[in-house]
Amino acid sequence: MATTPRNTATRAAVRRRPAAADKTETAAAPAAAESVVSPAASQPEAAAPAPASRASAPAPAAAPSIKTSTSGQRKKVSLALQGGGAHGAFAWGVMDKFLEDGRLEIEALSGTSAGSMNAAVAAYGLIKGPEGAREALHQFWHSISKAGERYSPLQQTPLEKFFHGWKLEHSMANQMFKNITHMLSPYQTNPQNFNPLKDVLESVVDFEELDKHSKTKLFITATNVRSGKARVFGTEEITSQVCLASACLPYLFQAVEIDGEHYWDGGFMGNPVLYPLFYNAESRDVIIVHINPIERPGPPTAIEDIYNRVNEISFNTSLIKELRAVAFVQKLMDEGWIKDEYKAKMKYVLMHSVRADSAMSDLSVTTKFAWQWEFLTMLRDRGRAYAKQWLDENYEHVGVRSSVDIHKEFL
Repeated sequence: MATTPRNTATRAAVRRRPAAADKTETAAAPAAAESVVSPAASQPEAAAPAPASRASAPAPAAAPSIKTSTSGQRKKVSLALQGGGAHGAFAWGVMDKFLEDGRLEIEALSGTSAGSMNAAVAAYGLIKGPEGAREALHQFWHSISKAGERYSPLQQTPLEKFFHGWKLEHSMANQMFKNITHMLSPYQTNPQNFNPLKDVLESVVDFEELDKHSKTKLFITATNVRSGKARVFGTEEITSQVCLASACLPYLFQAVEIDGEHYWDGGFMGNPVLYPLFYNAESRDVIIVHINPIERPGPPTAIEDIYNRVNEISFNTSLIKELRAVAFVQKLMDEGWIKDEYKAKMKYVLMHSVRADSAMSDLSVTTKFAWQWEFLTMLRDRGRAYAKQWLDENYEHVGVRSSVDIHKEFL
């Protein structure tokens, strides 16, 4: 469900670190938060999402026309991008609108899983400016669709598409897929460790150029299989292997080895991780782009809905824990528990959130495996609508105060 974002001021404070924390591994990833953004029904671009069916999805979109607005003051922000498979196309839409609008300057990006893909692609594109980032994101998601068409085992029949839309719960292919992945490991089903994402990423991002010329601070999180800790990779460490590690679902792909350590999906420990943005970015403003709904009305009763809700709660846990830590430090500052001589060492973090509760209300965990271009562009357009609404309501708060009350929304 979604409500209008609250304008209650929230100031989060964190201790400044003297040096960058690009290479970081933490025992427990701090965790999930969000502010509710509900597109106004009176605005066509921000209409409430229609049921997820083929009939409701717009026709395949052409590459976006690149005309970035430069009106108004540009404000530096950091973006924290959640993971969620194909649902990451929603975050693509949010970033596409931010880049098109032109009033926000993206200083830093933190991403996990699908969020890591969006972050790396956007950071690479930003070498050429906002237009380059929009083009790179469009190219990446179009390539994802083509790869899914060629390699995905989850192919629907015409009748399944007609009756169930994008959802795969009742698909015969999905049932077979679940049975196989619950009985056999990827070391058995995929001994050559083939991952089409690698070719897609490397066709869009030149990681050597990203390392040498990136203007955007980049942080990508993966979960260390041995230690169970979150590992945050900084800009100079980012490769296609790091992105694949961040998005490595353990029942689909073999653990990704980097420097003798093995990694799984970063969403288990940080979805996304926020603290690198606190310590390494100049901007005080952090915008969380949510993929997994925080709230849903009523308890689920069907088994597929129960499984879906468990997935959402699990992948929001780390973010909520991290926001709880931010709120705690905020309380110390707001109630004067910290001596004046130490306040100068503190950084006041302003939290913002583009929340996906309503945007994803008609989708399920199985649609995270959808690859059809119509579906991906439908999510992109939803993201653009929510981003427009967020800008209309909250741009004036950027650099001034938080636009989300952490206590009311997440704790």
